Amino acid sequence: MEEYSKVLDRLQASCSKREYCSSDVFRKALKAFDGDRELAGKVLQSLLDDKFVDDLRYASAFAREKSRLTGWGPAKITYTLVAKGIPRSVAAEALGEVDQEEAGRRMRSVLETKFKTLAGDPQVKFKLLKFGLTRGYEYDQVAPVVDDILKSVVIKEID
Repeated sequence: MEEYSKVLDRLQASCSKREYCSSDVFRKALKAFDGDRELAGKVLQSLLDDKFVDDLRYASAFAREKSRLTGWGPAKITYTLVAKGIPRSVAAEALGEVDQEEAGRRMRSVLETKFKTLAGDPQVKFKLLKFGLTRGYEYDQVAPVVDDILKSVVIKEID
């Protein structure tokens, strides 16, 4: 039981410093207990009960960070959260906390930055669309922004 207490204390300290999801904590506990799934599950349950770990809280922080700092779209955020074992319903709820207006501005900024690297490329529209899609945005979100970016360049060239 001494080992259990040490691992629990260490994981409580880690979870106090930053957010972790259930699957990350379970994996850490599993490693600490040399693969003992029962003890790892017991530690995880204790951390969940004491609110050191909360998948919604983790997913919300993850969604806000990835949207604001890295310019990820909702599809990529959802995919990544689900891959971490977060239920789709929790991921969807977390995405609800993302400021959509700010996310739209961030998407535009990311696409404009990418556009500058594609100067003179005959496939610029295709590459911008593809880039936006790989960032996790829907086609219906990306296409109007790409068109607007391309129109603004044509207007500048005419002036």
